[in-house]
Amino acid sequence: MFDHCLYFNTSALARRLEREWAEAFRPFGLAPPQGFVLRAVLQRPGILPSELADELAISRPTATRALDGLAAKGLVTRQAAEQDTRQVAVYPTADALAIGAALNEASGKVTRRLKKMLGEPVFDTLVKDVRGVRSALN
Repeated sequence: MFDHCLYFNTSALARRLEREWAEAFRPFGLAPPQGFVLRAVLQRPGILPSELADELAISRPTATRALDGLAAKGLVTRQAAEQDTRQVAVYPTADALAIGAALNEASGKVTRRLKKMLGEPVFDTLVKDVRGVRSALN
């Protein structure tokens, strides 16, 4: 019935992928959005929330909620940005740094499993095509 429906098929795929990353990030006590936000903060310490939202293609309020959850878990801190003290920069804590490699490995394991299931060329093409569609719809 919905074989050609972009909404239905991408939503079903998103739900399936959510389960994959939920399982991967469960040992860290993180939901998938928190896991990806923390990975971005670990990659770019001092990132501004607006930059984080842009990089992850999420709204600023969504980024703020994820950061609030990570701050409550003691994984990020917010400090006045060096370049403009009216803005707030986000930094990983020592606890976040301690789990950073394991968090990346857990995510990488999911990616490797999906590549094996789909085949690497299909996986790479799918990611490229989805990014292209996302960009075209912006």
